[in-house]
Amino acid sequence: MRQEAAFFHGQEPTLVYIAKKLKDALRLEEIFSGAGVDYGVEADEYRGGVVFRSVRVGAFFYVLPEAVSVAHQIMLRHGYQPYVSDGK
Repeated sequence: MRQEAAFFHGQEPTLVYIAKKLKDALRLEEIFSGAGVDYGVEADEYRGGVVFRSVRVGAFFYVLPEAVSVAHQIMLRHGYQPYVSDGK
């Protein structure tokens, strides 16, 4: 279920997906809500493009660390490629 920022207070949420299209964001919200996954979503900027790089806005999806594995499994089952930090 979609949670407000207060839900994550005192904890470090983990980024699991960056939706670049509204349609993808709305569908993932529906999938997470249907599966009972607590998540947060906020608009933020990312860099995109290959030849013409630009700053774009996307929907960033976050879950608590203990829910990352479940969120990734659900996303993969529905054709989403989870965001995984490169550790930098």
